Amino acid sequence: MKISSVGSDIALTAVAPAIWGSTYLVTTEFLPPGYPLTAAMLRALPAGLILLLIVRQLPFGIWWRRSFILGALNFSFFWAMLFISAYRLPGGVAATVGAIQPLIVVLIARSLIGTPVKPLAIIAALIGMAGVGLLVLTPSAALDPIGVIAGLAGAVSMAFGTVLTRRWAPPVSSLTVTAWQLTAGGLLLLPVALLLEPTLPVPTLANALGMAWLGLIGAAFTSVLWFRGIARIGPAIVAPLGFLSPLVATLLGWSVLGQSLTPLQIIGVVMVLTSVWLGQRAQMAPRTAAPVTAMPASGR
Repeated sequence: MKISSVGSDIALTAVAPAIWGSTYLVTTEFLPPGYPLTAAMLRALPAGLILLLIVRQLPFGIWWRRSFILGALNFSFFWAMLFISAYRLPGGVAATVGAIQPLIVVLIARSLIGTPVKPLAIIAALIGMAGVGLLVLTPSAALDPIGVIAGLAGAVSMAFGTVLTRRWAPPVSSLTVTAWQLTAGGLLLLPVALLLEPTLPVPTLANALGMAWLGLIGAAFTSVLWFRGIARIGPAIVAPLGFLSPLVATLLGWSVLGQSLTPLQIIGVVMVLTSVWLGQRAQMAPRTAAPVTAMPASGR
């Protein structure tokens, strides 16, 4: 793959985590509090059904099972944990906990798809985690144990989903992959939300706009870009881009909510951007291994 093509793929994929950075702002400012599972379900299922109507293709064979596994890892469980973390922790703390995901992806990719663990990639991930910490942690930041555990669990879940999406390499377009996974993830969340949470109140206009943004833009559109990036350039290159999410979250808090931006946070901005750049440099060295191909249906 040409360097210029890789650069374009990286830039396009980076749009997804940049948009995801708005999740904390939208969740706290536009959604009713106390409905993490319902919010996750409403983010996934309507968007997935809309995409299914567009692609008009259902999973086939082993892809029924794999779509539900990937839907659970990338959406059901991950978003449930994300919303629990976002509701119970300040947005910055939640983002910091989730920042461990790129490091987990590097380690899982080594085990599942044979991607070599490069020292520079580990260093880049650690710099990114430290940068996110400077960006979002403040002396007043509360560390709710349940919120922290939820954030860690969500990071591990999406890390596995990211790597398995590459390993299984669905033989369909990124749009179709997104439709399958979003729908499966939403269906898995539906009974859980109905059983464990009270009935959602009649939504206000702000609630409806918030869910529309999180579902259509923050779920459907961004997931197509994310899965496309995983398929074309691999999870090890894609994962460090996730650091852009807390960076955007911090900048939105500063520009929209009037939150202060301290000198330490500015250093954190520089560290996060440096981490993303180093992460790409580490993974874009010439490869000699054969490209990953789809596994046969009987492979798992």
